[in-house]
Amino acid sequence: MSELHQSASPIIRVCDKGDFDEIHFIINEAAQAYRDVIPPDCWHEPYMGRDELSREIESGVCFLGCERDGKLHGVMGMQYVGDATLIRHAYVRATAQRAGVGALLLAEFVKAAKPPLLVGTWAAASWAIAFYRKHGFESVSPDQTASLLRRHWKISPRQIETSVVLKWNEAHNISNIEISNIENSSAGISTVENGADDS
Repeated sequence: MSELHQSASPIIRVCDKGDFDEIHFIINEAAQAYRDVIPPDCWHEPYMGRDELSREIESGVCFLGCERDGKLHGVMGMQYVGDATLIRHAYVRATAQRAGVGALLLAEFVKAAKPPLLVGTWAAASWAIAFYRKHGFESVSPDQTASLLRRHWKISPRQIETSVVLKWNEAHNISNIEISNIENSSAGISTVENGADDS
């Protein structure tokens, strides 16, 4: 049974600097799914170093976290770049996967986002692409993908070649995001509006 099916209701909150170590751990643990899936020249260990995570936060990535019993179970980064809102570094702890954590985070994320809402991921990460499509995102064309990645992301040409971009369909009703995997989720989820630490 997933850890998220136990005890207190999950809380969706804005992460602060005290969450750095947990965010770093969750990203690198969950990113093991990419090993032997993405091109070998794009994989490195750790997948995201502490310095890189610090730079991402300094560049404006603000993380939402799904917390239960004082422990983060998943994180999803938000970044405003130009005229778009980007989903950055969305990962779920191994012991909490397939329990609706990503859907909980995404539902809260969509409420706060300014359209267009975009997410980029590896073209080989079929499970991630399926998740976003299930929850109201649509793939953009290859030409649009390259253009959007160059405009909104700071990534290598090689990563541009091996990535896809999906865009939130604003006609999709946010209430259709499925969070039913978490017991009593509709009644038990709390949202904490914390201010992110700017330091």
